[in-house]
Amino acid sequence: MAQTNSLSQQNVLQQTQVQTLSPQQVLTARLTELSVEALRQRVENECMENPWLEKKENIGDEADEYEDSISSPEEEGEVVYETPPYESTEDDNSSVYGSKDDIPAYQLYTHNGDNMPENIEYGDTQSFGDKLESQIYEFDLTSDQQLKLKYLIGSLSDDGLLHKPLYQIADELDIYQGLQTNEEEMEQLLHVLWQFEPLGVGARSVQECLLIQIRYDTDNPFQSLMERVIRDYYDDFLHKRWDHIEQRLHLSHLEMESLIENLLKLNPRPGTSLGESINHGSRQITPDFIAKTELDGSVSMTLNEEGVPELKISEDALDTLKSFDAKDVAKLSQAAQENLRFTRSYVDRGQMFINAMGQRKQNMISTMLAIIKLQKTYFRTGDETTLRPMKLEDISEITGLDISTISRVCNSKYVQTSYGIVRLRWFFSKATRQGDKEVSVRTIQAALQELVDNEDRNYPLSDDKLTGLLREQGFDIARRTVSKYREQMGIPVARMRK
Repeated sequence: MAQTNSLSQQNVLQQTQVQTLSPQQVLTARLTELSVEALRQRVENECMENPWLEKKENIGDEADEYEDSISSPEEEGEVVYETPPYESTEDDNSSVYGSKDDIPAYQLYTHNGDNMPENIEYGDTQSFGDKLESQIYEFDLTSDQQLKLKYLIGSLSDDGLLHKPLYQIADELDIYQGLQTNEEEMEQLLHVLWQFEPLGVGARSVQECLLIQIRYDTDNPFQSLMERVIRDYYDDFLHKRWDHIEQRLHLSHLEMESLIENLLKLNPRPGTSLGESINHGSRQITPDFIAKTELDGSVSMTLNEEGVPELKISEDALDTLKSFDAKDVAKLSQAAQENLRFTRSYVDRGQMFINAMGQRKQNMISTMLAIIKLQKTYFRTGDETTLRPMKLEDISEITGLDISTISRVCNSKYVQTSYGIVRLRWFFSKATRQGDKEVSVRTIQAALQELVDNEDRNYPLSDDKLTGLLREQGFDIARRTVSKYREQMGIPVARMRK
């Protein structure tokens, strides 16, 4: 019996939902990410670029104060927020433009990455971290990878090197950003960072930093010799034992002089090459929030908008648009129609910016108040052992804001408390099960720090002994976990603490 094969083609209709952010939402998200310092510059740039956007006079002299009048969750159960919705203009543009052809190009952009107009040009006020982040979009990365790489950049030390282990950064991304990753993926992203300017940024040691600079200096005729020196004779290089290197490499005196000249051009601290630290450790921090604890235990919060003006649309622009309302646009001269389109486009752009600023303010206030609610004991006492486990999802449930919005608010933001200035993301920590209750990792770390602070410097405690003492305090914890927390806290091993 003959066997026959038949092929058939079938058309299948499948309905899928794709979420597309409007230009208004994208602008709000980007403004929410900015610190108060960067926001000032962003507003100044927008006012310079938009002729119909003006600053209101005598506004912003006094900041609004928001008092936390609702009891903490321990005292009153679930916290409920009733935040009035922010009124914004419609996104469809139909009420302003006669046809789609009249809509300016910037209004037609969709959220597909780097084609959104950003209009942020900081010039010399850009931080080193900002300049590194601007290079991210030169590489073919997904949006998640871009966020992870930004966090990796934010983890660099002042010298531009990476002193944190990659597994710790992966854990922090899970806690603070809600991004799932692992050490292998972070290693791949680190190799991407090594290609950024200045070369050597992201290296995990000075030796690795110098090797990265040599590896990408492909036009240098001494490249292979330089790599051999740093890789095989690094100790001789550090102590400038040039004669020993010259003999080992069988070089002439002139060749050695040229090699030394090239080696001394390498930069062991690439983070200082642009004149500004990455993590703001060497410059004054401007807090985005000010939380004040009163004697009666109540906490009031102020959003710091010092130097950020309130904006409005120019009356001249509004009058111009009104004068055209009663006229037949088709009968206008070409010059008049062009003037109308110009005015409409910049008025719309200005109104969208004002709406985004208002939504940013609401997002910032709601998020900070929610953090104060959940961590009210800390704001009352300043005792970090009282910090309760908290995730981005917890703040999202209270405020009704999306987790991505909470993440943007907490990224690179600071709050001035009665006990010092801290990062917002510092308040977030994982929970660990201890018996029948959950305890914040921060509580265990505080207990670990106290043990190390009080140890005999002549006989420092090993990880095994620290584990035993923590268990005596009621923390059921493994030795490898103690070692992990110790490394995260920057505490060296016992033999290095003598």
